[in-house]
Amino acid sequence: MVQTFDYIIVGAGSAGCVLANRLSADPKTSVLLLEAGGADKNFWIHAPSGFAKLMNDPKFNWLFETEAHPATGNRKIPIPRGKVLGGSSSINGLLYVRGQARDYDGWSQLGNRGWSFQDILPYFKRSENYFGGEDDFHGAEGPLTVSEPAEDHPLDRIFLEACDQAGHTVGHDYNGASQEGFTKSQSTTYGNKRRSTAVAFLDPVRNRPNLKIQTNALTEKVISEGSRAVGVKYQVNAEPMEARARVEVILSAGAVQSPQLLELSGIGDPTILKDAGIEVLHALPGVGANYQDHFACRVNWRVKNIRTFNERAHGVRKLWEGFRYLTARQGLLANTAANVMGFAKTRPELETPDVQFFMTPASFKNAGDRVLDAEPGMTVGPCQLRPESRGTIHIKSADPHSSPAIRPNFLTVKNDGDTFVAAIGMIRKIAEQPALQPYLSFEMNPGPDCRTDDEVLDYVRTTGQTVYHPVGTAKMGPDGDQMAVVDDRLRVKGITGLRVVDASIMPQLVSGNTNAPVIMIAEKAADMIAEDAKANA
Repeated sequence: MVQTFDYIIVGAGSAGCVLANRLSADPKTSVLLLEAGGADKNFWIHAPSGFAKLMNDPKFNWLFETEAHPATGNRKIPIPRGKVLGGSSSINGLLYVRGQARDYDGWSQLGNRGWSFQDILPYFKRSENYFGGEDDFHGAEGPLTVSEPAEDHPLDRIFLEACDQAGHTVGHDYNGASQEGFTKSQSTTYGNKRRSTAVAFLDPVRNRPNLKIQTNALTEKVISEGSRAVGVKYQVNAEPMEARARVEVILSAGAVQSPQLLELSGIGDPTILKDAGIEVLHALPGVGANYQDHFACRVNWRVKNIRTFNERAHGVRKLWEGFRYLTARQGLLANTAANVMGFAKTRPELETPDVQFFMTPASFKNAGDRVLDAEPGMTVGPCQLRPESRGTIHIKSADPHSSPAIRPNFLTVKNDGDTFVAAIGMIRKIAEQPALQPYLSFEMNPGPDCRTDDEVLDYVRTTGQTVYHPVGTAKMGPDGDQMAVVDDRLRVKGITGLRVVDASIMPQLVSGNTNAPVIMIAEKAADMIAEDAKANA
């Protein structure tokens, strides 16, 4: 039997859970939420540091990877995406970063009405329950709890002192008036447990009679009649299903799978579609183009005279840390991806920071993995905030089970590489400061023999990884932009009743982590959807 709803939301991730909550708040509105993954009941989802275990787990992660490219050492680079209620907000590093006001003002200046920083700030505030209370930049009554690090590690204070000695601002709110400087990180946690969008937005409303949540549901395509989207075809445990939408189908499958679904549905570049054996419903050459992501590498040191996370993650101490978390929600498992966050400018003429730094009192056996050393260590990861390189995501076949071809083209623009060289130089300068010197034995990676710009850049190319912020593959833009996929109300151009609400609509990558901006996008989209429904009633 084919069921009919007012709205069908594809993807219960950072955006989809927010939409399900807000749209179903109207009891006269029926909502179907489809999620390809299962429930978010696993222990490692909710323990903050458990994200490291989920990165290679096919039960909770799609395990996408890039095509090999010479600019990144001909490696296939993992692109983790959440496959579970909460989506990537259930497997990410839990860091809460909004980006810079200039990011959103830039969207507006491209012709996207209603997306300036002042336009979108109320939506950030609406979702947020900030540990510091309500002010001009923060909300305190939203469902998404934002907290400080669970543990004040001594090395955090020492590192911040070194940042101060190196001339950086220390102790500010990077989600406030100015992003620049180094300070404690902010995270989506509550009581030292993960606060995913499934926990924050979906759990409180999952019993609403007008909301149906269907897990293990792989969406195959959008069903259209002429130029109107009317429903979706999907599978539940390999059983074919179909649902109809009276008002809208909303794709919130993320920057990898929303363009994949558009192409599977016959919406995209005709050449791509024909090569995959798919009939062209509507030509939109921008689908799958404009791929952007944050690339990062690691600089780490062997540490002395102080205990780090490394030693606590091995042997008897590991068991003790597990006991501490189970009994008191404290210890190693309560920590997120970074204790300290920094934003800085690599060139003085820049108006705002162009690099982000993640510091943690830990190090890793290899530059690209997540297995902690047994000996004490510290890591600082530089990340270029506004890369100029652009890539693509496109289907390779008409099979919805087949992974798309992901070609980020990292480091293919010279300035991207130059920014990394400068950023690593900044990190090394911080490490040379008096505050840190008594605690650093030697630089492990890139290492003392890696000194020239070419050597540093080669290290970045051969060891760097994405930090899991893909965006832009169904970008928002005005009518004059031939590569735009959605308009500034996130409606797919040329198709009635179809909207995209997730990171893929970003025309430009924000200067920071993407989870908070995606939640904001969903909050704003919920209002626009309700407004459009009322206007068309």
